[in-house]
Amino acid sequence: MFKVCIIHGPNLNLLGSREPLIYGKLTFEELNEQLISYGQKLGLDVKIFQSNHEGALVEKIQEATGYDYLIINVAAYTHTSIAIRDALLATKIPAIEVHISNLAQREAFRQHSLLADVVQGQIMGLGVFGYRLALDAVFHYLQGGNTIA
Repeated sequence: MFKVCIIHGPNLNLLGSREPLIYGKLTFEELNEQLISYGQKLGLDVKIFQSNHEGALVEKIQEATGYDYLIINVAAYTHTSIAIRDALLATKIPAIEVHISNLAQREAFRQHSLLADVVQGQIMGLGVFGYRLALDAVFHYLQGGNTIA
């Protein structure tokens, strides 16, 4: 069974109550339950990590050597953290960046990702469904997929 770590950054633990027009009404706990369940259906062992602290996120990425893939939404640190970027580069674990909102439609300071060129791809603007799409992509690539068939 392939192992996937989903890493959530600051304020994502407030899903369901934080700006529901942008982030939806699904709670953080509900989201994680759905992601673990969906991962099991795909044959993926999904683990969840969340922190509001940049250093804890860096340490989790550094410690993730036993994982086959990372799905990351480091939230506001996307735009500011060279340390998270460096950790992704150092571990060389394939990663997909997910954002609930569409960064291109947000404030100017949120429109640039320091991680974009070190992750395999980005999924954004599709709400929490983007996480499921990321799991689908992980499953596809871990099965050796290079086509869309």
